[in-house]
Amino acid sequence: MESHTSGTLAGTGTFRCTGCDYVLTLAAADALPPCPSCDGAEFVRASLFVEQQLQADALPDGLEAESSAWVAGIRAELDEPGQYLAYEEDGEPIVHRLEREWTRIGRSLAADIRFDDPTVSRRHALVVRQPDGVRVLDDRSLNGVFVNGERVEWRALLDGDELVVGRHHLHFIDNPAVTGMRPEIVATPVVG
Repeated sequence: MESHTSGTLAGTGTFRCTGCDYVLTLAAADALPPCPSCDGAEFVRASLFVEQQLQADALPDGLEAESSAWVAGIRAELDEPGQYLAYEEDGEPIVHRLEREWTRIGRSLAADIRFDDPTVSRRHALVVRQPDGVRVLDDRSLNGVFVNGERVEWRALLDGDELVVGRHHLHFIDNPAVTGMRPEIVATPVVG
């Protein structure tokens, strides 16, 4: 993969710092600055098709336990298998089932999950469901999208992941289908 150094005109696109994985998005005439996170000077093009490193920051023990208990309570109330985003609004739990390929999150009236809040961009994030998994993508938001405490341009979601959009915390729940009893495999003797 071609590497770029700070100060060069790398072109339009998204670039990842090789030192700390910080992601920058540049327009055509922008020069690569030093990494805002680690002052590194070497970048590579970031791609939605290359798996990013998972670096989840742990929540403090009390908050992590409280969050886990809240998600467990929501999960216990789910009757149907599927993928869901759960969050609180005015103290009430909201559970949104992900049924379409694209779910828009933002302040826009066209958003599927709408937050009327100035910390949320009109087009803040997209949740994409495909046969190989569910991903969240930052839709050019001002305040960014965070998964488990890390700011991301995109990230594959795993059951229990926490997304932060503005000041709103959403939890991804993957409730698998429970199959009935599996037929027993009867061993047949091999004659030989």
